[in-house]
Amino acid sequence: MAKHSAGLLLYRGRGDDTEVLLGHMGGPFWAKKDAGAWSLPKGELDPDESPEKAARREFEEELGLPAPGGEYVELGVVKQAGGKVVTAWAVEAELDPAAVVPGTFTMEWPPRSGRQQEFPEVDRVEWFPLAVAREKLVKGQLPFLDRLLPLVTG
Repeated sequence: MAKHSAGLLLYRGRGDDTEVLLGHMGGPFWAKKDAGAWSLPKGELDPDESPEKAARREFEEELGLPAPGGEYVELGVVKQAGGKVVTAWAVEAELDPAAVVPGTFTMEWPPRSGRQQEFPEVDRVEWFPLAVAREKLVKGQLPFLDRLLPLVTG
């Protein structure tokens, strides 16, 4: 069964001035990657949890800040290359990347060393214009940018 994640795509501005907030994935696998190594704040649903509730919870867990208020507009579902299903909501909000206190995860590193190390879920967070975000975002999440366009250009 495919894993199901949910997340929030924060945006600010309108038209050509629109920017989206993305997080660079933490951990050793992503450390030296940039293009295709950014994601919207998201995470897996708990059993019996609604996707929107999971998106808000995961935002707080990943960024250490409460999910923003405002109107949440569902951007639908995408299926990423690995089979994971992601549901996302757009919300217009401001957020200072310097205020982020990322959550952490633990994994064996280096591989087969028997040593557990802790890494940030996201190692940096930045606002990007939509054209730049297309280069940064993991390919499986690009449809969310396409679905955001009618909200910011209308």
